[in-house]
Amino acid sequence: MGNRLSKIYTRTGDDGTTGLGDGSRADKDCERIEAIGAVDELNSVIGVVLTCELPKLIRQSLTQIQHELFDLGGELSIPGYNLLKLEQVDRLEELLDDLNKDLLPLKDFILPGGTAAAANCHFARSVCRRAERRLITLSHYEDISDISLMYLNRLSDLLFVIARATNKQQGCSDVLWQSGNTTNS
Repeated sequence: MGNRLSKIYTRTGDDGTTGLGDGSRADKDCERIEAIGAVDELNSVIGVVLTCELPKLIRQSLTQIQHELFDLGGELSIPGYNLLKLEQVDRLEELLDDLNKDLLPLKDFILPGGTAAAANCHFARSVCRRAERRLITLSHYEDISDISLMYLNRLSDLLFVIARATNKQQGCSDVLWQSGNTTNS
């Protein structure tokens, strides 16, 4: 990494633009910056998940994922640059399979909830889906790595399974959706 910030504010974004990794500038509300922001938001929400009680394997995996999401943000900040590799998608799939094998098959939809860790994983999953949508929108205008899209798609599935595995590990049932269950308070 080349430049380090010694001063947090630069005033260069006061005109509504921000600098990309290649030195060019982009509007702060353009598709590329929206995608970068959604990936950054996802990384932040995973940071919240990491404040919860988690099994060691899940904690280590989520920490590694945070680094990979930072790489994805870097990839997006330099048009045409690719950092994520297919091996990283494969690793997510392996972890997904490993965590899912001990879970009961789903017969109902699950609502976000259960333990704090699981609820935060569900929140991260929904933010991950938004990041994926932002990348897809960007891909309509510019070339985006297929691996980046695959990574986010797999990650949202993994976050769902981590939520379920965390609930199970902490002795809490998943919150099952019940059609027509409206309560009047």
